[in-house]
Amino acid sequence: MKKKYKKDNNINQRSFYFEDYLETDKKNKRLKRYNNFQDRIYILFFLFFSLILIFSIRITHIALDKKDNFNFEKEKSKFSLLRRDIVDRKGVIISRNVNTFHVAINPSLVKDKKNFLIKLRLNFPEIDINKIEKKLSKDKYFRLKKRIDQNDKEKFWALGEKAIKFEPFQARMYTHGNLFSHIIGQVDYDNYGISGIEKFFDKELKKKSHLNKPLKLTLDSNIQYIINKEVSSAIKIFDATGGAALLMDVNNGDILSLVSLPNFNINQRSTIKDKKFINKITKGVYELGSIFKTFTVALALDHNLVETGTLLENIPKKIKCSIHEITDMKEHPKNLSVEEILIRSSNVGSVILAKKVGEKKYKEFIKKAKLTNNPDIELEEVGMPHQLKWNKCKLETISYGHGITTTPLQATALYAAMTNGGKLITPSLIKDRTIKYSGSIISKETSIKLSKILRKVVNSKIGTASLADKDGYYVGGKTGTAESYGDKRNRINTFISIFPTNKPSYTLFVMLENPKINKDLIYNYRGIETKAPYNTSGWNSVYVAGKIIEKIGPILAINNSEFTNLHVAEKTN
Repeated sequence: MKKKYKKDNNINQRSFYFEDYLETDKKNKRLKRYNNFQDRIYILFFLFFSLILIFSIRITHIALDKKDNFNFEKEKSKFSLLRRDIVDRKGVIISRNVNTFHVAINPSLVKDKKNFLIKLRLNFPEIDINKIEKKLSKDKYFRLKKRIDQNDKEKFWALGEKAIKFEPFQARMYTHGNLFSHIIGQVDYDNYGISGIEKFFDKELKKKSHLNKPLKLTLDSNIQYIINKEVSSAIKIFDATGGAALLMDVNNGDILSLVSLPNFNINQRSTIKDKKFINKITKGVYELGSIFKTFTVALALDHNLVETGTLLENIPKKIKCSIHEITDMKEHPKNLSVEEILIRSSNVGSVILAKKVGEKKYKEFIKKAKLTNNPDIELEEVGMPHQLKWNKCKLETISYGHGITTTPLQATALYAAMTNGGKLITPSLIKDRTIKYSGSIISKETSIKLSKILRKVVNSKIGTASLADKDGYYVGGKTGTAESYGDKRNRINTFISIFPTNKPSYTLFVMLENPKINKDLIYNYRGIETKAPYNTSGWNSVYVAGKIIEKIGPILAINNSEFTNLHVAEKTN
């Protein structure tokens, strides 16, 4: 029995082990498949996790990046800036390159040319459709419109034509439109300067090493706007054909404002041929009339021929010179002091003083003052005064501003020298430059005397410029009524002012072309309401200068501490 049991037991044992092996083998196979499946899940999970991690890191990096990915500087660097910015004295942008587009047409991509032309006509009535139709028929790629703005681009895009192509390029944009048109000038479509500052400094503006450094001008945009507005208003009030103004620092030659009207919008790139659009300040050449009497008096004083109080007795009503007679516009007393000759603006008195000075000294003065040279300024648009021929009566007529021409820029610069101590400074449009002096034109003592006389021209009862007398600004100056050289029909009324005259800081030139009497305008003339009795500069250019000084005075006072103290001192007194 024991043996049998063992045998059975062995059989059973073998059977047990066989079954266990099969079952285990099945389990192992299932486990292996399960493990492989899990491995794939882990791999996929790892891949997905890695991708999520990469994207998360990238998003975090962008979010924490301090640089503004959409700022102008980065955008500017993308299209490789071709020209420097131009800014005013306070950093206000006047001229800048921006990305823009030309729009072109590929005729081979136009499916329905008639329909295309209809859409163009409806959306762009200013386009010559007949020309476009001819170009379409030639099946050659052509530009439809140059230098489009964003509105035009959207309108062209909305047409839904594959044939329309946008060609990116850099355009020069002028932020103030026509405000600085005679100064800044323009560039062509290839970014080459063709006029104004853009042309004069073309190489400097394109220099790669300076592209991120703006060219800073001496101009003040706020003051330019105010003066432009006042001169524009004056042209309407006095029905003038044009006007101009120039504001300059008498001590360093900085030009804070240069206005010449009519002007034009330099963003439109139109060709300007009409002479009325010339820069009247730098290119206009005029006989400026009685403002020259200031130079005559200055020479007589500087050569110690007279004093301001020296009395000239028995002044005749007229002086004959060759076949001509020189007279005064108004009747003056027979006896006039030297300063009264300038205050009353006597032609005959000026002739007498000029004869005391003599032709030789007057010639030397004109040469030293460079009045008959081209004006020195950072513009190519400059005029050429006609050369003097010292024939009979030339000295006499020059003494009161006839028979000699110059530009308003040169006349203003000379007035600056007359009142700044005698230093002849070259006017400039460029800030932070080296100041250029051309020597001394008169002594400091004469300059002080002259400033006092010019003040009396404005605040004296017998002066010709009382409408410019504004409280707190010590305005002085001289009026002039003359003609444009080469066109005797072109009447020029001018006024050059200095302020404050007790410590000169600024000179303001104002000119109106062919002004007329405004019969409806009521003046406050020395506290009395009146209408203009004459069509002279005292009743129009002086009036405009007073309006300008009244508005720009506070701005200049804020920017000039010495001027502020003088302004407060006079108001206190």
